[in-house]
This record gives sequence, C-alpha cells and structure tokens, in this order.
Amino acid sequence: MRGNTSRISRRQFVHGTAAAVVCTLVPRHVLAQSVTNAPSDKLNIASIGVSGMGGGDVRSVAEGNNIIALCDVDYKHASGTFKDFPKARKFKDFRVMFDAIEKDIDAVTVSTPDHVHAVAAMAAIKRGKHVYCQKPLAHSIYEIRQLMKAANEQKVITQLGNQGHSYDSIRVFCEWIWDGAIGPVKEIHAFCETNHCRIKQFGQRDEKHRIPETLDWNLWVGPAPMRPYNPMYLPGSWRSWMPFGSGTIGDWVCHVVDPVFWALDLGAPATILNEAKDYDPREHADTFPNGSKVTFEFAGKGDRPAVKMIWFDGTEKPPRPQELEEGRKMPGIGAVVYGEKGVILYGSHGAGEVRIIPEARMKEYKRPGPKLPRVPGGHYQDWLRAIRENRPAGSNFNYGGPLTELAQLGIIATKMLGQKLQWDGVSGRFTNSEEANQYLNPPYRQGWSL
Repeated sequence: MRGNTSRISRRQFVHGTAAAVVCTLVPRHVLAQSVTNAPSDKLNIASIGVSGMGGGDVRSVAEGNNIIALCDVDYKHASGTFKDFPKARKFKDFRVMFDAIEKDIDAVTVSTPDHVHAVAAMAAIKRGKHVYCQKPLAHSIYEIRQLMKAANEQKVITQLGNQGHSYDSIRVFCEWIWDGAIGPVKEIHAFCETNHCRIKQFGQRDEKHRIPETLDWNLWVGPAPMRPYNPMYLPGSWRSWMPFGSGTIGDWVCHVVDPVFWALDLGAPATILNEAKDYDPREHADTFPNGSKVTFEFAGKGDRPAVKMIWFDGTEKPPRPQELEEGRKMPGIGAVVYGEKGVILYGSHGAGEVRIIPEARMKEYKRPGPKLPRVPGGHYQDWLRAIRENRPAGSNFNYGGPLTELAQLGIIATKMLGQKLQWDGVSGRFTNSEEANQYLNPPYRQGWSL
C-alpha cells in the first residue's frame, strides 16, 4: 500500500469513509497534541542540509526520535543546529555519511539547495531509507520521475516539504469545491509577488572571491556545472540562479497550487506557455525573468471540465477579480479560483484563509461539515506516523512529484519563451519541440549521478 498516492477522488469524497468520519470527530485540541513514542518506536534520523530551513526541519522531527547525523557543506552556517544536537555525528558529504553509518539510519531529511535534492534523496532511497525532502522535490522532470520510481520500488515512506498540504485550510477548500460551492471550475489565477531575477548581477559571476574556510565549495556545487565561488549565491540567494534553484515558480508552486491540484485532480497539463516580458532566455539563461505569466491548460477529466491555470510571479500581477469589494486588498501570494457559480480567493500554504467573494456570498453559503480527515500534529508528524504505521504520507512523492512537475514545466517554458509547448504527461515528452525536450534531463557534472 505504500506505493499508492494519497489523492482522494470525488467519488471517495462523496461516499466518505468510516475512518474519515471518526477522525473528524476527534476534538481539535486532541489532534494538536504531540506524539510521545516508546523507546522502541524512536527513529534514527540523519539530516542533509541543516542550516536555515534545514535546521527547522531537523528540530521538527527531533521530538521522540534520535538525530544521529547532521550533514552540511558549511560547518559555520550549520553551527546552531550542531550545538542543539551535540551527540549527532557531523559530516560534510552525505555519501561519506551513508558509507559510515548506513546501517544505523532509519530516515533522512533533505533540505539542501534544489540542485542537490535528487542526488541526496536518491542516495537515501536506494539504501531503503524513508525520506522527507523539501520542495521543490527535484531540479528536473527526469529527477522527479526517477525519485518516484525508486521510492515505489524500495517501498519507502516519503513526504514533500509543502507543509500546507497537512493544514485544515486545504481540506476546507477541497470540501467546498467538491460541495459545488462555486460550481465547475474553469480558470485559476495563481500568483506570488516574490521576484528571483538577478539579471543586474550577471557581471559579478566571474568575480574572484576567497572561499570561506568552513565551506566545501566543490560539494556545495555538487552535480551542477562548476563555477567560481561567489557570495551572491549563498546562503539563500541560490534560488535565483537556474543551475542551483528553481526561481519563484519552483519555490512557490508546491504551496500555492497545491489546493487546486488536489481538489480538481489536475494532473499533467496539456500545454504550457510563458509570456515573460523584457527577458531573453538565451542571454539571461542563468537566472529568471523579473516576472512571469505562465499559462497551463489541463484537459477535462471525468466530470471536471477543461481548466486553464495562469501563474503570475514577480512583476506580473493577476487581474483584480470584479467580485472583490472595493477597499479589500489582494494578497501577495495565493489564488483566485473562478467557477461557473462563484469565485474563491485563498492564500498560500494550503490555502491560508479560504473565502468566497464577495463577502455577501460567503455569508450565504451553507458550509459542509468536515469530510476529509484532519492531520494531527502537522506535516512532519504525518510523515513520522506514516513510517510507523506503514502507510503513505499525505504529500508522498506520488502526489508531490506531479505537483513539482508543474514548476519544472514552467521553467522549461521560460527557456522556450513565447512558444506554446504541447506536453504528453504519460511519455514525459514535448510533442512539438525537440529543443524543449533537451531540458528534461540536464547532464550532471562528472562524478555525480542518481
């Protein structure tokens, strides 16, 4: 059963399950309690990438478990996490870590920059270790599909780090959509105002800087093409550079699009088109546009009609919905979902605040009772319980992989600016552009592989 997806179909929602009803009857304060494990239930966890968000991931899985190894290419940047877990063994290279203590590890968290996600996660999966991997899951379509395949073959428990998938709000949104609150959905405007363009810094790429003594630059670059060290890449700003990060669309699709992806069972798009302005993909191929407008078209599925989803980021903004009252501010991150009978506006990370607009329509709507099971303890606890219960976590790679593919397809459309790409999700190929197909599986630097 571990290889199955967590996706719940409209039919399953309508008919419900006894387990779902029982779960929703549990008081909220009980569901929020932390889980205390018997010593025999403790997992031995190793973490790869333990500074910044990675440090938060370590602390989120530590309670009731043993953090036995911490791996980071920069010991200075990771020093806070090292201090919090003094008994954990320290490594810079995850490959060395696995060679040394593979037999002692039960599960692994991966919180590196995007370009290392797949090689680190795959190293764990091939050794039969359960994996929690930060979003976006991987840095290419090929990597995503290889991780999904390997996780299913090894029967390990996986979770994508889109924590909003375990929030109540995403379940509320699904329940409203399936209840027909706004009728069949035809169009979605998803957006994030974050801007990851670094065109103005292009001239700095060949500057010579001294590599910090605590940083292993060779390991940090990992499978990406080698380039001179530059502090403009790290920490954090690597997201803005295509060899290392996935831009705004990669950073936020797994949060913002997750609710509609689940509720509408979107799956793979049929076409993708990026209409970014003032951007030359050949001249600026190392970074991202100031703003993108990416249109995804999804074919109809079952009783769901065809859906158009437009992604806006950076300087590109969605049109303000007419239904939003004057004086009410649009959020900087979220989505507007247009149905035949109404409009829903939601925020980020599992839908945030979900509202039918205008507010008068929200007040008229008779909300359905909860049908989907809520997640006690949140996203990390869902993964840890799934390991102990031998069942899929909510955003396992079978779900999170196709969701991440949307971001990667949007990035390829950035490289093929202005061209409407036709995508065959089953074969994993573009049917109208061999040039676009070359971006599905970028080569690794020598010495690195899945």
